[in-house]
Amino acid sequence: MIKSGPRALPVVGWTLLCCALCAGTAGAAEAPKPAVRDDLLPKALAGPLKGAEEIVFAARNVGTDPHWYANIGYWSEDETKMMYGPAGGRLCKLNLRTGKVIDLLSDPLGGFRDPKIHYDGKRIIFSYRKGESKQYHLYEINIDGSGLRQLTDGPFDDFEPAYLPNNEIVFISTRCKRWVSCWFTQVATLHRCDGDGKNIRSISGNIEHDNTPAVMGDGRVLYTRWEYIDRSQVEFHHLWTANPDGTNVQTWFGNMHPGIVMIDSKPIPNSKKIASIFSPGHGRTEHVGPLYVVSADGGPDATEEAEAVLGCPRDVRDPYPLSEKMFIVARRKEILLVDAASAAYQVIYTDKQEVHEPAVVRSQAREPVVPDHADTRAAMGRMVLADVNHGRNMEGIKPGEIKKLLILEALPKPINFSGGPDPLSWLGTFNLERVLGTVPVEADGSAYFEMPPNRSLIFVALDDKDLSVKRMQSFVSVMPGETTSCVGCHEQRREAPIPRSDLDALRRKPSKIAAFTGLPDVIDYPRDVQPILNKHCVSCHNYQKPDGGIILTGDHGYEFSHSYWALFSSRQIADGGNGYGNRAPRTIGSSASALMEKISGKHYEVKLDPRDWRIIWMWLETSATYSGTYASLGCGMVGHAFPPIPRTDAKDVKSRPALALQKRCSECHAAPEDAAAFPKKIQLPASSGPKPPGSAAHARVIRPNDPLIRRSSQILFNLSRPEQSIALLAPLAKDHGGWGTCAAKSGKAVFKTAEDEDYRQLLATIVRNKDALDQIKRFDMPGFNPRPEYIREMKRFGILPASFTLGKDPIDFYATDQAYWKSLWWTPTPAAP
Repeated sequence: MIKSGPRALPVVGWTLLCCALCAGTAGAAEAPKPAVRDDLLPKALAGPLKGAEEIVFAARNVGTDPHWYANIGYWSEDETKMMYGPAGGRLCKLNLRTGKVIDLLSDPLGGFRDPKIHYDGKRIIFSYRKGESKQYHLYEINIDGSGLRQLTDGPFDDFEPAYLPNNEIVFISTRCKRWVSCWFTQVATLHRCDGDGKNIRSISGNIEHDNTPAVMGDGRVLYTRWEYIDRSQVEFHHLWTANPDGTNVQTWFGNMHPGIVMIDSKPIPNSKKIASIFSPGHGRTEHVGPLYVVSADGGPDATEEAEAVLGCPRDVRDPYPLSEKMFIVARRKEILLVDAASAAYQVIYTDKQEVHEPAVVRSQAREPVVPDHADTRAAMGRMVLADVNHGRNMEGIKPGEIKKLLILEALPKPINFSGGPDPLSWLGTFNLERVLGTVPVEADGSAYFEMPPNRSLIFVALDDKDLSVKRMQSFVSVMPGETTSCVGCHEQRREAPIPRSDLDALRRKPSKIAAFTGLPDVIDYPRDVQPILNKHCVSCHNYQKPDGGIILTGDHGYEFSHSYWALFSSRQIADGGNGYGNRAPRTIGSSASALMEKISGKHYEVKLDPRDWRIIWMWLETSATYSGTYASLGCGMVGHAFPPIPRTDAKDVKSRPALALQKRCSECHAAPEDAAAFPKKIQLPASSGPKPPGSAAHARVIRPNDPLIRRSSQILFNLSRPEQSIALLAPLAKDHGGWGTCAAKSGKAVFKTAEDEDYRQLLATIVRNKDALDQIKRFDMPGFNPRPEYIREMKRFGILPASFTLGKDPIDFYATDQAYWKSLWWTPTPAAP
């Protein structure tokens, strides 16, 4: 239930609220249409604004990207394409009694954003992109416009600052050096610095965005955290809290309910509630959405505690709460005063530009100072797990069944070029994962172990055979020196731990993560898995002997290899596949993947040696990706090639060889479910089980003998050996080297010989596609070079020397990836002498 004024608004699931918000209909039956009045300001000045009569705000132009986060930095494919709006901005101060506006600062080439008032009411901290600079940095100025000083600098964006009660600053920054995993823009995460801008340090291990931090009444930091691990790429961006040093990270509200970006949240004075924008779906430009008041008294997942603010239009942003019933908000070029008590609003200011982030000028009491719990001298943090058998959706797990935890790390991207996972996976994970190793689970279900700080870590519970029992579908991180704990495996957030002082794991020192020696920690399918298939499987699963209709050779298709596609299409892999919700035990990874049975000796006595078995196991537990390097991004995929193919027949290369197939095959393949199978990339409906609306594009189901899978262009056409294409072999007569499995209604082979004109045209088209791939090259082909943007970012991050020249200087991109990830690792502060 979502409250809307005095009556509760019934919705069927939280995600349907998102759809209603997008349509502007949520609560329409119960909530009156906001009234426009001109007498609310005197009421506010005599009430919650008493003693204050000025507000500051930023005026700037808005960019065009529809994502809430894409308003800083540059486009990955074009570093001259900036994501902020057109140049020109002002930092302004409005007198609410006189209506007079003055510009504290203006810059016809720059931009201003995120002003916040200091506790003393005399200073403003804000983000300023000065002149023709491409980066926003933190600045401070006196409330009268004097004393401007720059706090941060460098080749990164620093924005969304907030004063901390200990005189330090929390803010968002791209200093985390990573890119959005499903878009063309940069990531920014929580950082902290001294009051003068010095001693900048990261306080977040997120691989995706954190946004809009604010200090709560108890001194903790409230912020929006985008969750990206396994559950969904676009559904979970809700409210979390952390201590100002990054310790004690906890969900605050909404994380069990997908479909809304809860952002620009601020504590309400003299209240435990907060005001928040619920930006619909995956969020809108500049955080636009309806305004809600939220309480966590009912727990972090009690949707009945979210109440729509009556009288507020549904397309506002940047709320500044005055009380539980009165708010200042921005709406395009207007600043509004909203009064929920009278279900009305008043336009109190209109500007020539879009206005943002209004804040009242007045002093305020400092929140309590939360002492630092992180120890910058420490190299590790620690985790205490009370009982791995305890938690949500753990039915059927017997005490003692779980013996170990596999520790994985979700790896940030140094660049990105698409809104999908290609070529990392087939509609699966958008990120690579590193295998760190395992830690023991004691007989009572407890575990106590060290964790590397400030990194996104995932736990997989393993049985006595190292098979997956339960996989974490989120991430956890610790700060250096922090000891944190969890009740169990995906426990209820409202549930307190059972008081126990006798955990077996606490009878010893914390376990160190036991790594797998002599094995790659990031699995690359062509490099690591395909040789194992060549050794054990290809003799029975090749183009001349496709036992079971399965081909496991490493020949290239349009985006993946044929074996990679075959393993997924024949349902041998359970990688999670962007599943929605908390998965049941043994439904992801090694225990749920039929391939593990095939390599155990039960399938024609195929039994792998321990090293090969472990590599297959590691691959399955790390989401079964195709490439094991981010250098592969945006490369080697015929149909959306980079660089563009300089051919007069580029359209033919991109179109898939469909004409001959349509001419000769439509006789048997004209049914609706088959009609689009040949020329298109297959994107199947969402998998079974609960799922949010609108998620089909990021999910899949593989049905037995599904013609859309069996006849996908991914497997029909061979871009390594064109004559071995299934599209040629299946309709070609057996006595001429084909399979003869496709016959016309006459019962005879479609292509009687390889001299058939349509056969020759089809082969020639596939050859041209092969030539295109040979030219652009895939990451597993000799002579492959990453895109220049990958090189650009690796130079910017200091991983490659500035003098590096693509195509001239040799590059080991696997090693370059590793150097990039390691550059982000925490380095302890040396102890004082």
